Amino acid sequence: MSLTVDEMLKFAKEQKIEMVDFKVVDLIGRWHHVTIPKSQLSESTFIEGIGIDASSYPGYKKVAAGDTKIIPDKGTATIDPFTESKTLSLICDIFEPDGTTPYSRYPRNVARRAEEYLAPLKKGTALFSPELEFYLFDEISFSSEIHQAFYYLDSVEAFWNTGGEEEPNLGYKFPKKSGYHGIPPADTTFDLRTKMVKLIEQAGIAVKYHHHEVGSAGQVEIEVLHDTLLKTADAVMLMKYIIKNIARQNGKVAIFMPKPLFQEAGSGMHVHQYLSEGDSSLFYDAKGYANMSQLALNYTGGLLKHGASLLALTNPSTNSYKRLIPGYEAPVNLFYAVANRTAAVRIPAYDMTKQRERIEFRPPDATCNPYLALSAMLMAGLDGIEENIDPSAEGFGPFEVDIAEMPKEQRTKIKALPNCLENALAALKIDHDFLLKGDVFTSDLIDAWIEYKLNNEINPLRARPHPYEFELYSDI
Repeated sequence: MSLTVDEMLKFAKEQKIEMVDFKVVDLIGRWHHVTIPKSQLSESTFIEGIGIDASSYPGYKKVAAGDTKIIPDKGTATIDPFTESKTLSLICDIFEPDGTTPYSRYPRNVARRAEEYLAPLKKGTALFSPELEFYLFDEISFSSEIHQAFYYLDSVEAFWNTGGEEEPNLGYKFPKKSGYHGIPPADTTFDLRTKMVKLIEQAGIAVKYHHHEVGSAGQVEIEVLHDTLLKTADAVMLMKYIIKNIARQNGKVAIFMPKPLFQEAGSGMHVHQYLSEGDSSLFYDAKGYANMSQLALNYTGGLLKHGASLLALTNPSTNSYKRLIPGYEAPVNLFYAVANRTAAVRIPAYDMTKQRERIEFRPPDATCNPYLALSAMLMAGLDGIEENIDPSAEGFGPFEVDIAEMPKEQRTKIKALPNCLENALAALKIDHDFLLKGDVFTSDLIDAWIEYKLNNEINPLRARPHPYEFELYSDI
């Protein structure tokens, strides 16, 4: 919904809006919100904004200087479908206390700067299409205390419930890793996904399709059509909000963790992307490998060359690396190829046309902050173009086989993805100059990201005993 301030105020009056909700994303990728009664909505709301304490948001300011302002983006207005009182929802930007200086760490501001950096390069418009994979569980419980640690997940679809005490138990469970495109009655989530998609489309996000995914225990996917960087990142945040709330309304919980289940399919957020001009993909060349232009190959070269450091932003959880292991259609090495789902960069074989030629970067997952992840991918790709990086000359393929079947001597020559978040952060610390171009990212933001992840995720996890360690060592 793109309206002027006067049109927005008129819309709020005509629609009998009672509350106006302002959503703000923190550095890590979670939404926060503050709400005003409609009576307080005025022209000044969109000019002067609302004062907040940004020190209370993870990754932002220190408590001694936390004052900032949030100003709503009029183009993000939607009606919140989950509130009892009719509520207008807007995504906001964070500014310094003067209300005019964008806060440099704010991820939406990073996304804007990335798009602004691309514009003068005259390489078209960057378009992105994410695939959101997630599990719909019927139950989740967990605890991490001094004397105990556990988690418990369950799904009515799960293979382990074939002998469950359901009344009656009718079977219809997917075998392990066998749910891909499964249909009802084993697929119990069809109507739920349809509810999600209807609300997502009502919010102005074009959906490509939805379906059951590989995971037996209620793993599903919703994929959207291509849009610009900032709009796509906003869409990811809004989709996760809708998906989680619809799931909760129906007695389920949506989990975007990359690997919630041992020995089951993990959940990624594969990102299709290309540079376009009008209705044509600048990644298309009928004479090139897989119909790829030199521009596309260089863009791919940038993604792969900076792949290790990219993962610190596209796969930013300790859990991310439990998904990136062999045997689960998840990439473990940096290479590209047509139709190869073990490749970090896959060229879809069914869409090699002038209008839709694109690449798919397969490592990311939905624990990322989408503004930072998409911006980082664009900057890596543009660096590949600017530096004329040839992916083949760099040893990134193309490899048209499952590399797990390659001879070991050949396989070890292919650069591996980081196997843990700590290694990805170490790569980012060394290799981030491409992100600093055009002041899109700042050294301060990157330092803050690394420090937060180390102090709040990696080090606390390292200090805790793991339940499996008791199975391994408690009787020694």
